[in-house]
Amino acid sequence: MAAITLPEGAAGAHPGGDGTAPRLTVIGTGYLGATHAICMAVLGFDVLGVDVDRAKIERLGGGEVPFFEPGLPELLAKALDSGRLRFTTSFAEAGEFGDVHFICVGTPQQQGSDAADLQYVDAAVTELARHLRRRSLVVGKSTVPVGTAARLTGLVQRIAPAGDRVELAWNPEFLREGYAVDDTLRPDRLVFGTASAWAEERLRAAFGPVIARDTPVVVTDLTTAELVKVAANSFLATKISYINAMAEVCEATGGDVTGLAEALAYDDRIGGRFLRPGLGFGGGCLPKDIRAFAHRAEELGVGQAVAFLREVDGINKRRRARTVDLVRELAGGGLGGVRVTALGAAFKPDSDDIRDAPALDVANTLHRLGAHVTVVDPAATDNARRSHPELHYGTDALSAAAGADVVVLLTEWNEFRQIDPAAMGAVVTHRRIVDGRHALDPAQWRAAGWEYRVLGRR
Repeated sequence: MAAITLPEGAAGAHPGGDGTAPRLTVIGTGYLGATHAICMAVLGFDVLGVDVDRAKIERLGGGEVPFFEPGLPELLAKALDSGRLRFTTSFAEAGEFGDVHFICVGTPQQQGSDAADLQYVDAAVTELARHLRRRSLVVGKSTVPVGTAARLTGLVQRIAPAGDRVELAWNPEFLREGYAVDDTLRPDRLVFGTASAWAEERLRAAFGPVIARDTPVVVTDLTTAELVKVAANSFLATKISYINAMAEVCEATGGDVTGLAEALAYDDRIGGRFLRPGLGFGGGCLPKDIRAFAHRAEELGVGQAVAFLREVDGINKRRRARTVDLVRELAGGGLGGVRVTALGAAFKPDSDDIRDAPALDVANTLHRLGAHVTVVDPAATDNARRSHPELHYGTDALSAAAGADVVVLLTEWNEFRQIDPAAMGAVVTHRRIVDGRHALDPAQWRAAGWEYRVLGRR
C-alpha cells in the first residue's frame, strides 16, 4: 500500500475552549477502537485504550495489532514510541485520565433475533460512569438502534458521581476495512450528535487536526447522528443488492450484467461505486446493521418504511446459493466427492474478517453437499480454520488447486486476480472456474482452455 502521510495540521493535538488539548480514552480495542486509539495518538493526543480482555491489551501494548489492517502496525509502533498511547484494563484509571471518552465496543446481532445486542455498550458505559467524578464527555461511536443515546444519557448521569456534569454525544464511524487508517485520518465527513455547545466544542477539540484540513463537519442532534450510520449502510447494501437483482434478471434473459452496470455508472445520478455485481456483501457491519435497522423500525411502528431492507438481505443471500449452483453445474450436476478449491475466506480483500463472510458461507455449503473443499486466503486462514475446522486449508493458490475439479473465486484479493490461468491450469484436474466476484478476465481464462462461469452472465 502507499505510504501513510498525516493530514495537514496534524502536528499536534488542538486545544479546546479551556486552552488545553483533551485527553482521550477509547473504551473497546477491537477493530474500531484500536484503530481510533492509535490514529488519535499519532495525531498528537494523549490516549488511553481500555478493554476487559487482558490478552488483547497486552498484545497492543507490546506493539502487536490483533487483526489485519494495512498500515496500522506501523502507526501503533509510532504511537507507542511517542509515549502518547497506553493500554489498560482499569476503568478507574480511564475515568481519572480522560476528558473525552469514546465508546467503541461491538453491537453484534442478538442470538435468535435481528435486533442489535447492546449488552457490551451498556456494560462499558455503566462501568465507565462509576468513575466519572468531574466534567467530561462520553462519545458513542458504536452503531446502535435509534434512541440508544437518549437512554444512555440518563444512565450515565444517574450513575456517575459527577451527575449531569457528564454529557453524552454521538460520533458515528464510517470505517472501511482495508482502508481504516485513511478513513480515520482523512474522513469524508465528521458527524457530531450533541445536546450542548460545550459538547460540540469538546468534539471539535478532539478532532482538531482532522478538521484543520477542511473535513466537513455535520453537527446535529443525538437521534439524527444515530440514524446516519444505519442509513448509510442501508443505502450501500441496497445499491449492492440492486445490481445483484439485475444479475438475476440478466441470467434469466441472456443479458450481461457487467455491461448493464457500466452503462448505469455513466449516469451521474447513479454513479458506479458499489454497482459491481457478484457474491454480495458480508462482514461485521452491513448485514447485521440493516437487520437491526429494520427490527428497530418495526418496534417504532414504521417497519413498512424500511420493509425493502428485508428483500435487500434476501437478494444478498440468494447470490451465495446461486454461486453454489454454478459450481454444481460445472461439476456435472452433483457435488459428492468433487474437489473444489475456494479462493478466499475473508468477506473482502485486505481484511482477515470472516464475520458473515459470503466466501466461507459458500465453502461450507459446498462441503455440506459432499464436496472436498480446500480454502486459501492471504490473511484470514487462521480465523477461518477456527470457525470452520471441517474445511481443508491451503497455503497458496497453486498448491491448493492441485487436483481440483472446480476452482471458485470468492474474495477478490489482488493475488487471485493476478493468477496465471495457464499455470493454474497445469495443476488442476479440470479447467473449470466460477468467478464469484467478476474479478477475472473471461477472455484470458477461456483462451487458456478454462470453462468460465460468472454470476449475471449466461
